Parts: sequence; structure tokens; C-alpha cells
Amino acid sequence: MNIKDLVGKVPVELVESLDKRGISELTPPQKLAVEYGLTSGKNFVVAAPTASGKTLIAEIAMLKSVMWDRKKAVYIAPMRALVREKYNDFKKDYPYLKIAMSIGDLDSLDRWLEDYDIILASTEKLDSLIRHGVNWLESIGCIVVDEVHMLDEQGRGPTLEILISKLKRMCPNAQILALSATVGNSKELAEWLSAELIESNYRPVLLEKGIELDGKAVYDTGREEQLESKNKIPEIRVTEDTIKKNKQIIVFYSTKRNAEAGSERLAGVVSKYLSLEDKEYLSGLSEKILKVLGRPTLQCEKLAKSILSGTAFHHGGLVNEQRELVEDAFRENRIKAVCSTSTLGLGVNLPAHTVLIRDLTRYGERFGQEYIGINEVTQLFGRAGRPKYDKTGRALIIAKSKAEEQDLYNRYILSDLEPVTSKLGILPVLRTHVLAFVATKFLTSEGSILDFMGSTFYGYQYSDNRELKNMINEVLAELEEWRFLERRGSIYNATRIGHRVSELYIDPLSAKWMIDSIPKITDDISILFMISNTAEMRPYVKATPEAEDRYLEYQSMVDNSIARYEEGESMFYDPVKPFSTALMLNDWIAEKVEREIMKDYRTTPGALFAKVTNADWLLYAGMELAKLSRMNTVKLLEMRVRVKYGVRKELMDLIRLEQVGRVRARMMFDNGIKKAYDIRKPESQEAIRAMFGKDIANRIITQVVEVKEGEVT
Repeated sequence: MNIKDLVGKVPVELVESLDKRGISELTPPQKLAVEYGLTSGKNFVVAAPTASGKTLIAEIAMLKSVMWDRKKAVYIAPMRALVREKYNDFKKDYPYLKIAMSIGDLDSLDRWLEDYDIILASTEKLDSLIRHGVNWLESIGCIVVDEVHMLDEQGRGPTLEILISKLKRMCPNAQILALSATVGNSKELAEWLSAELIESNYRPVLLEKGIELDGKAVYDTGREEQLESKNKIPEIRVTEDTIKKNKQIIVFYSTKRNAEAGSERLAGVVSKYLSLEDKEYLSGLSEKILKVLGRPTLQCEKLAKSILSGTAFHHGGLVNEQRELVEDAFRENRIKAVCSTSTLGLGVNLPAHTVLIRDLTRYGERFGQEYIGINEVTQLFGRAGRPKYDKTGRALIIAKSKAEEQDLYNRYILSDLEPVTSKLGILPVLRTHVLAFVATKFLTSEGSILDFMGSTFYGYQYSDNRELKNMINEVLAELEEWRFLERRGSIYNATRIGHRVSELYIDPLSAKWMIDSIPKITDDISILFMISNTAEMRPYVKATPEAEDRYLEYQSMVDNSIARYEEGESMFYDPVKPFSTALMLNDWIAEKVEREIMKDYRTTPGALFAKVTNADWLLYAGMELAKLSRMNTVKLLEMRVRVKYGVRKELMDLIRLEQVGRVRARMMFDNGIKKAYDIRKPESQEAIRAMFGKDIANRIITQVVEVKEGEVT
């Protein structure tokens, strides 16, 4: 179907945008969607491979909703990186529309969103907005749920399922589109959403899936290929073969450490194929990577060194700026090989000619090493093949023997996708959402909650609700006991503090633990242990010998408390792990160098800063709970400032100045500038100029001293 055939069915601006992007024909899934009534407002589940054109199906529905129906369109994705990517794409393609991205503060109503046509949001953020009572839900005409297979994920899945179920009820006339490349039971999902189902195997680039053994690849197309490299190490062998074809490769590993080690291993072979232009570009990129943090960590140095050789690693331990630099350089074909954990397997558009999954098992606390599922492997395979550059893409798994080759072929190449199942029937999950139901007055009785749960995917998949009824009764009793809910007859109402817990978007168990712990606070570590021993700070860092020794001093905080996580996780609960996390944060506010913190706690810059961000949020939540409980918040406020900036108490006055971080503040303090008002002294100003240079000195000094033009030189 030619895009000209869409004229009269969709806004002309959409047709013009497609023409400018060089899109003249609809893909088979797009053509089916239009023929099945996409523009008439029907719900759709689109189950099709990566790069098959699912996003354009969403665009057609969204543009029609916004430009013809004068309704809002909402795009939901589980990962912030994917939301950012789609936001940038939509802004570029439709500059005349008011497009907003909302992924940040979970304790904000974001009233400004009322004025926007298209709103892109993460799952948790949109759920939080609903909890805060946004007033524009009725104006939504189209809802797009990307990566809907995440319903199957135990961490994010329940919130996504509750959100979809809420929106179905709150926006009954809105069109819903659910998109995924990996849903084994797409028909069941479509029935739940009362949606038309589009299933397609179409890919713009042919994908060959195969097994590599001893330098020979056998593909599902029947083709066999002898690799051009004779290297004995399989991942190097496949990488060199790819580079010799003048193509790029992504190699997937099970852990951050393996990905980093893989990048080092591949560097030797990749560097031989770099042009002088590549080397010049990568030299500048390496410098940028090194300077992202104030002081480069060992990981920064390792990544910068790999990049000089045309390789890089990519995982959740990198800070955002480093990840984006790596992704951009790969898109520009400067970095030839990326060694990644599954961070590149979901959502973010970063295709390569070849995908190699080196590690097919992953360690889990319950069962040890386990094979990863066919859905995840399919998702990773989906990165193979670059539209506009490749006619084929190849996705390979490594086998160590002939017997394993056959086993892996049957397990991953021939197997059907696994069904998506609801993960909603878990006590901690229900506790969080039941409180939100009541706090927002969305549902206020046991009967209405049960009725709503029957409309969820869980209710659709499990018709017997006796177990669910028992869990909901238990949750309601628990929340009432903790004084987050109160009951009058059959009707529940949230107490003032229960309402605030729901708005703060924290687990009620975490809130109860903090309320009980605040009176027990004695020192810095006790505050940090209070916020670390919560669900929101998971995964905890590994227990250290120091933590095991020192934990006994703080054991009374946990004794007789409720800070134990149930429903299958209690058997792994070890308070020494969150206590180790507290000690790591304590080292951070003691101004310990990041490099040493990484080494001592076996963590990464990205993981450390994620913990710092979570700690900031939890300290804010603790302050809000303390106010409502009429407890003093001074210590929590002070700790929040120190955690945010990573400083000792004596630097709190200096750190509030722009251009002054933990390193500069310490340098100023050690040079006799103890407080901001000390900057008024001429000798202090001279010292600042000597330390930081004229430009930065000028910016610091003018915040405290009114400087006449030309005075600071």
C-alpha cells in the first residue's frame, strides 16, 4: 500500500511527514492495521518483529486522535531511554505539535501537561500522575503501550498491568494500541484488550538465526557458513568475521563484568581494522568519556581505553552521558563492536549487522544458574540487521559441542515464543496498588477492588479469585493496622499519611519501616541504614566484612520491626546487605573518592549514582512522613543535602553555590574559605582564581559579591 492511499484516511500532515522521511510504502503489518480499521478507533495488539513498523502504526492512530479528533495521545514505555528516544523522534517529525516527555519527579502533578497534544511517559510516571489526580484523562483519545510483553516482568509488569487496567476504565472511549515483538500468547492479550490482532513475521531485513560451532555457523534458513576467522575464542572469531565484512557487531553477556572483559578481549582484533579517520574520532570520544565524571573511575578509564580500539561496553553501570556517547558512536560506525548486557536488547534503536549471544545462562538467587528464556533471546536477536544498510542480519549463539549445538538449536531457534503471564498476584505488589486505589478514591471497598482485579490480565487469566480475595483481605487488614487506611462499614478511606504514602510512590512497607525507624536514629549510619533497608534501594550491594562486623551495633533497628520482605523473597532477606549499602553511602558523604568506593563495594559509577538518586528520593519521602507524624526533620534534611552532593557537614554552605561540586568545595575549604561569605575577602577571591581559573572564579564570586564590570580579571 502506497502512502498516497492514506490521503483522506489520516491527517495530511502525517502523509507529508512520511514523504519527507522517504517512506513511500506501508509495511505488511502497517497495511493490515489500516485495512482492519486502525483509523476507525479500534483497539489493536500488534505482534511483529523489531523494525517491522510498529511505531508508525502508533503514529497513525496518535496523529488522527490529536489532529482530527482534538484529543490527546499518550505513549507509554517501560524504560526512560525508550521514552527519550521516541520523544526526540516525534519532536523531529512533527515540530508543529505540542509534544511533552514526563519521566521525572514521582511526587509532582506536572500541571503543564494539560496544554500538550502528545505526552510520552514512563509507566511509573503516568501511574504516579494518576495518583496525584491529573485532570486531563478524559481528554485522551489514543493510548499506545510499547513493549507490552513487559507484563511478564516481575518488577515492572504489575504496575504496567494496573496502569492499563485503570486507563481502560478511566478512558473508556480511548483507542488502545499494544506493541511487542515477543508475545507468545498475543491472541489472549488481544482478547483481554478487546482488540484486533495483527501478527506478522515481516522484517525489512532478513534475519538469519543460527548456532556457531568451531568456526562454522548453521542457520535456520538452511544456509551454512564457514567464518573467515580462525581464532580459537568464539566471540573473537565471530567478531573478526563481522569486521572483515565491514559490518558491526553487538555481543551480549550475562553480567557487567563479563561485558567489560569482553570489550577488552575484542579490542586487539577490532583495532586492526580501524581507519585513520576512525582512530582520530575515537581518540576525541575517549577523552569525552574520561571527563564525564569529575574524577575518572577505573571503569571510566577502562571504557576510554576500549574505545581507542573501536570497542566499548554498555550496561546499567554507565552513567547516562557515557551510554549515549557509546550509542551515538556506534550508530556512526566508529565503534565497531559493543559488548553489552541486556540493556541494549530492549527498546533502544541500536541495530547491528551481527548479534552474538555469548552467555545463555544467568545467576538467580533462587535456583543458581538458569537458561534465559526464548522471549529474551528473541528480543536480543531483534537487534540484528540494519535497515538501509544490510540485506540480511545474523543472530548467533555459541555451542561448545555437537550435542549442545542440537540442544540450543531446538531450545532457541525452533521453539515458539513463551506466553506472557500476569505477575500481579503477589502481596507486596497488591499492597502498593490497593493503597493507591483507596487513596485516589478510585476503589473504596473490598468488593469494588475484587471487581476491578477481575478486569486485569490476572483476572482474565485466572478465573478462580479465591486466593486473590484472601490476599486482598490480608492487604486491607495490614494497611488498616498500619493506619494508612481506616474503615467505616464496608468503605475504606486513606488516612492523611496513607494518602501521602501513595503520592510518594513508595512501598507502604518501606513507609512503615521509616516511620518506625525515625525515632531510633542516632547517627549518620542509622539514617542511611533506614533508607537503604527498603524495597526501593534494591538491588543492594554485596555484604562486606566491615558490614558484618558493624551491623550488630544497629541490629536493634530491625529487631521487632516489619522490615522483612515476604512472598518468596524473605528467604533471601539479609539485613547486612542493605547495611553494606548504607556504609557505601556513608563513604560517599565522607567524600571518599569514587574510584575507591567502586573498588570497596564492587559497584559501578552508574550503580552508585542510581543509589544516590534513590537515597535522595527516600530521604525526601522520610521528611514528608516525619512531618505528618510530627517528628523532627532537621537531621533528614541535612542528610539529604549531604547525600545529594556527597560531602561532609562542613561543606554544606559552600556546596549550594553554582559551579561548586564536592571536589571544588573541599579545595576551597582546605584553602581557608569555610563559608560562602568568606568569598567577600579579596584574598579568598585570589585563591579561587588561582584554583579554578578566571571564568569559573567569576561565576562563583559573583554569586556572593557584586562585581563591577572588569573587576574580576
